[in-house]
Amino acid sequence: MNINPVYNPVPFNPQQVDQKGPVGRSEGQADFGQQIKKLGQVLASVDDMQKAADASIVDLLAGKATDITSVVSAVAKADMGFKLLVGVRNKLIEAYKQTMNMQL
Repeated sequence: MNINPVYNPVPFNPQQVDQKGPVGRSEGQADFGQQIKKLGQVLASVDDMQKAADASIVDLLAGKATDITSVVSAVAKADMGFKLLVGVRNKLIEAYKQTMNMQL
């Protein structure tokens, strides 16, 4: 029995391809379009956190709210969400640059 662990080609049959890609793809992998939709949802939630923090600051300054800890908590949550979003953006840009620098 001759088994080569380095070279094990996967046979490709063009008739096994549907709109979602090859049939051999695992079910756990998400479609690129689905990932973009999730990114849009994340952007919307970070935007909502920013708006909630802004509203709580305005309420505090207007005298409608007297609880400073809730305002600080809302601002901190919005800040962490924004920093996470910027970190993901930086990783995506870095991955794009590495992909563009690949030699074929």
